[in-house]
Amino acid sequence: MIEVSLIGTGGTVPLPHRWLTSLLVKYKRKSVLIDCGEGTQISLKRLGWKPKSVDMLLLTHYHGDHVAGLPGILFSIANAQREEPLIIMGPPGLKEIIEGLTVIVPHLPYELKLIKLSDQETTTIDLADFRIKALPVDHAVSCLAYSIEIKRGRKFSPEKAIENQVPKTIWGLLQKGEEITLEEKQYTPEMVLGEERKGIKIAYCTDTRPIPEIIDFIKNADLFIGEGMYGSEDDLQKAIDHKHMLFSEAAQLAKDGAVDELWLTHFSPSLQEPEIYMEETQKIFENTKLGEDHLRKNIKFKRD
Repeated sequence: MIEVSLIGTGGTVPLPHRWLTSLLVKYKRKSVLIDCGEGTQISLKRLGWKPKSVDMLLLTHYHGDHVAGLPGILFSIANAQREEPLIIMGPPGLKEIIEGLTVIVPHLPYELKLIKLSDQETTTIDLADFRIKALPVDHAVSCLAYSIEIKRGRKFSPEKAIENQVPKTIWGLLQKGEEITLEEKQYTPEMVLGEERKGIKIAYCTDTRPIPEIIDFIKNADLFIGEGMYGSEDDLQKAIDHKHMLFSEAAQLAKDGAVDELWLTHFSPSLQEPEIYMEETQKIFENTKLGEDHLRKNIKFKRD
């Protein structure tokens, strides 16, 4: 099971009732935080966040509403006595941004491992149980969309094991991924495991125009967190000029990508009543939810 929590849903500046857009993803004892604008650590604490638990920080881009909270996050993690390295990923410019933002938190008791991602092509990185993909999108600066996938173990197939004449004494070891040699014969997990099974996929995409590449990137996601900077169709030109999206555009991506569920987020400060646009949005993609600070969801592996 994977736990997903919206830390905030605002774009540009935090408001008294709306923190800046950020997402926390937990699986087993590992956590991934996407973006950390001003005030993110406060919203995290209200959610019951334990600072030491964050293992990876993914930055979509370097506008202030997505990174200005980084010094506070790093200091909170340090104050919680963390010693394990913290991984930070982001598009080109990551080293310079981190050097600038850590001037006021210069002595951290843990190492920052920086991973610069391409802003020209999709990148895939496997870390712990997470498969993280980053897609360059269309914003005013280099910007990435992210997907986080949890792979699912394959079922043990006794029929396949018998067919391959695998001794029963090593079935369990092969199922765990080990390779075994008995009497000069090599036995591999492939000889006892069934077909690949669908895992869990979370896609996160803000600060972009709706480019075609996003459709394949979010394809069949269990949850797509997509930008809803503007709700009204009258704001289309504004969205084009500033390279953001309307509710309707995010909903169309969700529909074309055949995702299970869409959460809208990253609302303009001027968007005070986003709920008034939901009826029309849900005509495009029915399973659309209006993002709210601290909205949570537990996603389990689907039964075969």
